[in-house]
Amino acid sequence: MYVIFRCDCGRVLYAKQGVATRKCTCGKTIKVKSRRILKKVETAQDASEAVQEMQAEIYGNTGFSTADVYKKNKFLNQLDRKMDEFK
Repeated sequence: MYVIFRCDCGRVLYAKQGVATRKCTCGKTIKVKSRRILKKVETAQDASEAVQEMQAEIYGNTGFSTADVYKKNKFLNQLDRKMDEFK
């Protein structure tokens, strides 16, 4: 059995039932016992899918992008800032 809960940073996490702590990607160590359980599922696969669905519901469909797309967007944002300086 796996439990699904949220970190203070807002990220949805899962842990095996009975585990004392879980570390979030933000760096905080969370005491699972003290958290409000949002959902319980049977398998790790179900827990992973449930977390993905909850994250998408909270933050929208955020999918991953490749490094070249990130660099292109970063470059375009820098150009926009430079153009704003000239106005």
